[in-house]
Amino acid sequence: MDHQTLITRAEDLATRAQIRDGMVETGVAGLGISRRPTRTQMESMLYDPLVCLVLQGAKETGTHSHAVHVGAGQLLIVSHDIPIVSRVIDADPAKPYIALVLPLDLDMLRGLATETGDQPVDTAPDALQTQPATPEIADAFMRLLALANDPAEARVLAPLILKEIHYRLLRARGGGVLRALLWQGSHASRIARAIAHIRAHADESLPTQHLAGIAGMSASTFHAHFKAVTSTTPLQFQKDLRLLNARDRLQGGADSVSTVAFDVGYESPTQFSRDYSRKFGAPPRADLKKAS
Repeated sequence: MDHQTLITRAEDLATRAQIRDGMVETGVAGLGISRRPTRTQMESMLYDPLVCLVLQGAKETGTHSHAVHVGAGQLLIVSHDIPIVSRVIDADPAKPYIALVLPLDLDMLRGLATETGDQPVDTAPDALQTQPATPEIADAFMRLLALANDPAEARVLAPLILKEIHYRLLRARGGGVLRALLWQGSHASRIARAIAHIRAHADESLPTQHLAGIAGMSASTFHAHFKAVTSTTPLQFQKDLRLLNARDRLQGGADSVSTVAFDVGYESPTQFSRDYSRKFGAPPRADLKKAS
């Protein structure tokens, strides 16, 4: 596994895209390059299912109650949609944080599980998993990244390499978290259904009993498995989604703080402002001013 070659290729693409700080889109199979030249403060965001290969530097990511450390040569696997807080903890201009980020295709994983005959696993593991990148996975990422220089080859070869990466993730040491998600009757899959419902109806009142019914569990069982997967409660999960949605609206040039507060599901703009300031470290009006 030649990390330096991967780093050099990633830096070349970032230079061409004229991006020193942020995400570089490669145009190949959804593959992105995250480059941060300095350490960062905690940032809140929503992760979709993805795999992240850290090439250089390190980051800390997770929920307010549970964080994982991901350093060079490690994979971060995110199996569920989840609001997280994250910060780069090892980076400087001479040696920036660099990582490759690839969305996970759950339909592809299901097809591969059927092909390989992998047995379902009925667990609800943490949605954030870290593990060392095997030489085979790193090599596949290297070949995928190389296709950014040849669009003609990318059209033909990217789907094959993408399938290989998904296969190797499924069979890797931490593949159990993905196999659990793919079985429709597993706890992990049921929690995923509830999460999808919360995302679609984040601005509505969602009693735990209602979400438990969607997951096909008792309220107590649902609450326990939800927390095992997301490291947070359904109520806090929904609140985080509302606040992330609100920040997007405010930074996009929304009309007023109170309008956004009501639109994302808050009954009190005052409570909204308190929660927003607590989560993002600044009042909502600060983001509204930036957009104006």
